[in-house]
Amino acid sequence: MSRKSKTLTVEDRILWRRVAKTVTPLDRGSILPETEPEVAPEPAATRPAKPKRTPLPVPDQQKPPRPVSAPSSIDTKTHGRIAKGRIQIDARIDLHCLTQAEAHGLLLSFLHRAHSSGLRHVLVITGKGSSPTSEGVLRRAVPGWFATAPFRALVSGHSSASRRHGGDGAFYVRLRRKPGAGA
Repeated sequence: MSRKSKTLTVEDRILWRRVAKTVTPLDRGSILPETEPEVAPEPAATRPAKPKRTPLPVPDQQKPPRPVSAPSSIDTKTHGRIAKGRIQIDARIDLHCLTQAEAHGLLLSFLHRAHSSGLRHVLVITGKGSSPTSEGVLRRAVPGWFATAPFRALVSGHSSASRRHGGDGAFYVRLRRKPGAGA
């Protein structure tokens, strides 16, 4: 039986914050006794010591990493085929109501999972913004993120989605093929 990790993933933290915002605290006086019992701190000796990490040796003749080009827009033909449903959207993520920091981490982990699963086309829903005159923070930020190093390794192209899939509030994203994958 595997041991569960005590650390929360980015998605777990985001979900917890959303749930915590909807909760109304109970009246503590009606549930808890007047004085809370003191809990002795755990002695440091019982905690297992963390093993020291040793750096892995680097081979002398390692190939330099292949440069990854910035993502381009998805070509018109592919965009049309996705919009008409001829190319299936393999997965989708909705970033509504998230801060930029939360959305960045969630989007990056989503794209890593999708890429490692061999998915090719995904839909990223950012929303159009909260006011009619603004374009929306995430709507403006996401294309810039795609040009950064962590996303460039995963994303080969992106374009605004058709009206059927969210219009200006969403993006079609084409993921790079996994190394060694066939046509």
